[in-house]
Amino acid sequence: MKQFFTFLLLGLISISLVNCAKEQDKTNASTTEEIPFAIVIHGGAGIIKKEFISPEKEKEITNKLQESLDAGYAILNIGGTSLDAVQAAINVMENSPLFNAGKGAVFNSNGKNEMDASIMEGKTLNAGAVAGVQNIKNPINLARLVMDSINHVMLSGKGAELFAKKHHIKFEEDVYFYTERRWNSLMKVKEKKGEKLPIKNANNLSTNYVDDHKYGTVGAVAIDKNGNIAAATSTGGMTNKKFNRIGDSPIIGAGTYANNNTCGVSSTGTGEYFIRTLAAHETSNIVQYKNLSLKNALHEVIFNQIAPLGGDGGMIGLDKKGVVAWDFNTEGMYRGYKRSIGENVVKLYGE
Repeated sequence: MKQFFTFLLLGLISISLVNCAKEQDKTNASTTEEIPFAIVIHGGAGIIKKEFISPEKEKEITNKLQESLDAGYAILNIGGTSLDAVQAAINVMENSPLFNAGKGAVFNSNGKNEMDASIMEGKTLNAGAVAGVQNIKNPINLARLVMDSINHVMLSGKGAELFAKKHHIKFEEDVYFYTERRWNSLMKVKEKKGEKLPIKNANNLSTNYVDDHKYGTVGAVAIDKNGNIAAATSTGGMTNKKFNRIGDSPIIGAGTYANNNTCGVSSTGTGEYFIRTLAAHETSNIVQYKNLSLKNALHEVIFNQIAPLGGDGGMIGLDKKGVVAWDFNTEGMYRGYKRSIGENVVKLYGE
């Protein structure tokens, strides 16, 4: 009889263990299914007001932002990496004349397009960046190549271009980057400052030119199904910039930062102030050490650190749980996000 009860007890224990294992499997499966993935982008901040943008142009910008979101989200949706997602999203904006990056890059004081970009992954803190490059069709692709293929983090100028040629990065002629709007912007700035105008189109200013004081830098941050965060930023810098000026966009910790333990961030605005405050990294620090939400951390950096110095602009980001946030102290910021829970938002103005 004693032996019978022993076998009975062991049987009950076995059944209990099997049931526990099944429940654990269900929990693990549920957890895997519930891992959020998301992407958030920006196309620059500045004096972006509805009265400055025609309904047709508003639709064009909105559609291009949506195309960028869709390109990144499609990669995340099939289990691709956040790095590939942010790169794809930025490629869309770099290939459009609507933004100050790649094809739509502004002109420097010599009438050339001089571009910067950076990319970072939050799992390893690996990063790549390029600064002051010319004729590179997609600077973010070159930044990714730097990250993936060499031990350096940043390459600049002619050296970066030689590296690009060696690895068959796509180049374009000057005419590819020329847009009337950006050229007229350069002319207008030079006229205001009393500087000598370049010969090209000097007497062919557009009569309907509007200086919207927009920082058209583009950026993207994503979290994939494995919980890995990546961030990337690309820009043409400031109109009429001199002496090979470099802003925050290619500087890890200022214009771009990603850390799986906290968040990913991409910045746009007056770069010097984002550099001086190490804005993107400072946001991550506040999330980590002050235990604030990403939304509150972004607000702290923009309004209590950058603004008092005289800087303006905005930042986008998402945290390790896939929660999206953004903030800016300008009239507006081109921005949008798409999340696996079904949310899809695109905004231009300050609402």
